[in-house]
Amino acid sequence: MAETTNIAKMAEKLSKELFAEFLWQKMGPTNLNWPCENKEVHKAETHPSDVVFYYEEPYSQARTYVNCDLKSYAKGSISVGAIRAAIESLARGLSCAEKSDEFRAKFLHDHVSPEICGLLFVYNHDGEYDKDFGGLLGQVKNEKLDIPSKSKIVVFGPRDIFWLNNVHHEIAYMRGGAGELPDREHCKFFYPHLVRRKNVQPEHAKAGTLEMLTAPWIILSYTDPKKQNRKGFVIFYRKRGESVEEFLYLIDHLMHYQVLVGDTDVHVKTLDPHPNAAAFFEKAKDQYVDEYEGGPEIRDRLNTIKFAQINDVRTKFSELELGMQNV
Repeated sequence: MAETTNIAKMAEKLSKELFAEFLWQKMGPTNLNWPCENKEVHKAETHPSDVVFYYEEPYSQARTYVNCDLKSYAKGSISVGAIRAAIESLARGLSCAEKSDEFRAKFLHDHVSPEICGLLFVYNHDGEYDKDFGGLLGQVKNEKLDIPSKSKIVVFGPRDIFWLNNVHHEIAYMRGGAGELPDREHCKFFYPHLVRRKNVQPEHAKAGTLEMLTAPWIILSYTDPKKQNRKGFVIFYRKRGESVEEFLYLIDHLMHYQVLVGDTDVHVKTLDPHPNAAAFFEKAKDQYVDEYEGGPEIRDRLNTIKFAQINDVRTKFSELELGMQNV
């Protein structure tokens, strides 16, 4: 029993460290069961909340609350059946959370418009899972899931967590070891004004949303008070950079949303780049200048981008050490 508890704590510890770097805030108690509001249909007395995080939405006046189911599985335990059961449990919990007085009392703020969603966090603690988790997830039928119309469930599989964990470690290294980033309070994730959606909370919506954390890239912006308030961006690029076209699309996005402006530091970071990724990136810069007739000014801007690889980090926890923390 103690061994099982310690294994479960691995996902809890990792999620706490990881989401803190994405500026999520924890709300209420952890590992809490609260009463089911539809016992006859759900065949349950309670629903679990391993932990609830929250963050502000950039494109609405809402606050998102993420009800998390944290799983720490060995390679052989990650199965269609286990994932389906976890998703169905999360869905039942979501359908009750919106009408549960106890959930509201424990986890929601009274002065905001809440949006509640579910997150299944599937951490592979032995690091040996090498199958296609997306294919496994595709076998989970979702037609009958009891999810409220405005809610959603997001699943982070082993590769998603590996990616986000490496981004989290790279941010910590750039801040502490390399001295390239200012303190956390001077950083925020970047949400530009879109054609049909304006960032309505630019001073409050600083966290990386679920949409951003599942996107092809994550953009962190900062203002460094130790360097005359110099501004900068770090683009964590999830793809491998297997073609010039990939990088042309990225450059076009950065130019369109005015990331590449004068006196701004810009880093592009990749985790598992194609062997020719750096060369493709250089070609993309040349092609962008030629096609858009940008001239020396645009070329100078593009040449200021620093392109580099993230160091591969694989987090491993000791069951003994986690157990000793409870002594």
